[in-house]
Amino acid sequence: MPAASSIFINAMISGRPVPYNRRDFYKITLQFGTSRLEYADKSIMIDKPALLFSSPLVPYSWEPISEEQKGYFVLFTEDFLKETNADLALENSPLFKLGANPVYYVGPEQVTYILQIFQYMHKGFHSEYMHKFDLLRNHLHILMHEAVKMQPLTSCIEPQNASTRIASLFLELLDRQFPVDLQRTLTIRTPNQFAEQLSIHVNHLNRAVRETTGKTTTAHLNERIIAEAKALITHTDWNVAEISYSLGYEYPTYFNNFFKKQTGITPTSLRGELA
Repeated sequence: MPAASSIFINAMISGRPVPYNRRDFYKITLQFGTSRLEYADKSIMIDKPALLFSSPLVPYSWEPISEEQKGYFVLFTEDFLKETNADLALENSPLFKLGANPVYYVGPEQVTYILQIFQYMHKGFHSEYMHKFDLLRNHLHILMHEAVKMQPLTSCIEPQNASTRIASLFLELLDRQFPVDLQRTLTIRTPNQFAEQLSIHVNHLNRAVRETTGKTTTAHLNERIIAEAKALITHTDWNVAEISYSLGYEYPTYFNNFFKKQTGITPTSLRGELA
């Protein structure tokens, strides 16, 4: 039987803001009330019943807008679900993978059923039933399947040629470098390093990415680094040196020069504008 710490479920008992940070667990929330969810450089206003999906890979913040906040949340680790499926990879799930939509609005015909699932889970978690963790695992799977049915999945186009396949692998590898923190810093930062990881010549990589996406490899890298830098400047209290280090810059001066060249202002100036 798994340790109780591998899953936790409870009713929402407060509307306290959740600060911007990375978590060590997956989270599914059924929310009634108005709130704002922010992650990376995106902000989502949630003004109707919704399911929120949070991954350990993506830091976020949550702010209540309306005074009344109701619902349930469940926290769990991937290992908890792997008890019955060792090959499970939540990072590839349409609900939790990088770039996935974190908010699924629940229609009137679905809200009662979804609420019942959470209520069953809450009751089961606090029970003394011998097999309650198996039951909770089943409820989690049902909950995730119901969410997947709520909106059509984005069509995935199979690569038709080598260039498309290489560009897809590059973009996937780029996404996996983020988000960063002080323990998980950016290590693959140049086209040459990406080419080495993909075991191809850098000219082949650059040509494939440009042909497939219309942008250069360097442009993709710069845009992603700047987006992450802006998120860290906006949502954390890290100083510029810490942000610089997390993004793979040995010296803050190099990061400052790069940021100003890309945005027209320095990191310190941007933080001052947001204050």
